[in-house]
Amino acid sequence: MSIQREYPLAPLVGAAAAIFNEMGHVLLVQRGKPPNKDQWGLPGGLLNVGERLTEGARREVMEECGIDVEICDLVGVFEPIIHDQDGVVQYHYVVVDYWGRHLSGDLLPGDDAADARWVALEELDTFDMLAESRAMVKKAHTSWQAATT
Repeated sequence: MSIQREYPLAPLVGAAAAIFNEMGHVLLVQRGKPPNKDQWGLPGGLLNVGERLTEGARREVMEECGIDVEICDLVGVFEPIIHDQDGVVQYHYVVVDYWGRHLSGDLLPGDDAADARWVALEELDTFDMLAESRAMVKKAHTSWQAATT
């Protein structure tokens, strides 16, 4: 059974993660598919039935970026709702965001990521991102800093 992403019958649940490397750079992916095609954000996607949120976040990072990560703590919930030109809900996601650490592997964009990069926090504002995604990265970085000092 395929999931109806456009004009869903109910909100779709996903997980994402702000992953930091040893230098404190965050992993960003450029979306390769709608919604938000070509925008940058956190790696993540929809949960599989029976999959826990942290498992889904870890799997999505592996699929989109080719790296193994440790998912740490919850950062927040992001709820993008996108309406079409007639005001009808075209997309509705509930994404639970975590922060985590890079464990191993070399960055290699895959799955639905057009690109993936390690980005220094001071460069974050140069990337085309949703304001909510940028805020989630900054909040996650605070948690990462507290855990590493």
